[in-house]
This record gives sequence, C-alpha cells and structure tokens, in this order.
Amino acid sequence: MKSRLIASLFLGLSLVASPALAKDAPPATPAKTYPTVVDPDPTHDPQDVLNLDLSNGGRVVVRLMPAWAPNHVERIKTLVARRFYDGLVFHRVIEGFMAQTGDPKGTGEGGSDLPDLKAEFNPLPHVRGAVSMARTNDPDSANSQFFIVFYPRFALDRKYTVFGRVIAGMDVADRIERGEPPANPTRIVRASMGNESVSPPAALPAPVAAPAPVPTPN
Repeated sequence: MKSRLIASLFLGLSLVASPALAKDAPPATPAKTYPTVVDPDPTHDPQDVLNLDLSNGGRVVVRLMPAWAPNHVERIKTLVARRFYDGLVFHRVIEGFMAQTGDPKGTGEGGSDLPDLKAEFNPLPHVRGAVSMARTNDPDSANSQFFIVFYPRFALDRKYTVFGRVIAGMDVADRIERGEPPANPTRIVRASMGNESVSPPAALPAPVAAPAPVPTPN
C-alpha cells in the first residue's frame, strides 16, 4: 500500500507540474510554408520572370520564386543585370536528367566574383521544369551555376535549392545539346528579366524533310 501511495504522489506531482512547465516554455515556431502554385503567365510580376534566349533559336521562360529562395533569386537577378550569363554554354547536359549552365569557364569549376550563397533548401520537388542551383559537396557553395530538370529527380529534394520553374519553352530546353561537355554546346545568347521587354529570338525554321530515296535501276 505504501508503494502505491508513493507512486500516486509522484503521478500527482507530475500532473501539477506539467502545466507550469508548459506555460514557461517558449511558443513553438510555426513551420515555414511555401507556395506551391507557380503563375504561368509571364506578364504577371515580370520582374520575377527570367528569359533565356538560347543559341538553338528558342526562349526558355522561368518563373523565379522569391518565396522559395529569396537570396538565390536575388543572385540570379544581380547576375542577369550584369549580363553575366550572356554567351555562357550549357556545359553539362545529361539525357533524362538535367542541363547545367552558369560557369564562365565552361568546365563546371567556375562562378562569379560574388560570395557563395548560404543554402536555402526547401521542400519544393525537382520535377520536370524545376530550376535549381548547382553546388559542390559544401551545402553553402552555390554561386552562379544552375540547372534545368528534364525528368523528375526527387533524390535532390532538400539537398539543392530550387528557386524557380520553367513556365514556357520547355521544348526549347529539351533541344539543348547533350554531353559532358557537349561537342557543340548550346549557349545562352541573352538572359533578361521580363520587365526589360527584350524581344524573343526569331523562331528556328521548320526542319526540311529528307528527299525520298530514288529507286536504283536494276
């Protein structure tokens, strides 16, 4: 009986003490929420629309998402304003995976003269059309290189910073020359923001059909 009373006493104390401890504890920080809807209309908020005019004759339009990664978006805008991306090649393009650019050396080892960025990993998935920042093994090493995802690669989620998504011209991205590095790499002819009102390049002419084979006389 004595042991039961002692146990009951401790139980009673724990029930009394818990509310007091809970009252003194700091309030829990609510989890950050990220918008999942990406506006496909490039005329809306054009200051957050990145246009990539490529040497294959097309334009890739990317909706930058400051709510996902504000510092990474700001870095892209800063480099675009400096015309940093103009003329750079897609130096690493893997079929069924992604196309990577943003290295002035064209080797995957270069970057801008700005300091590397702190990671802004988020739960946004690496779906087709996602635009994410490249980095080394150091999570805080993203600088200027980024990649466009061809095919979902969810293993990259929360390990690389997704900062935008293609809203037009994914067919143009699909035409980027493959290779590591490509033998004849596709280049960014001009990178601009939507509010600069830069005209898109002229469309490539339709491919000419190969002539029908001429029968060989016997």
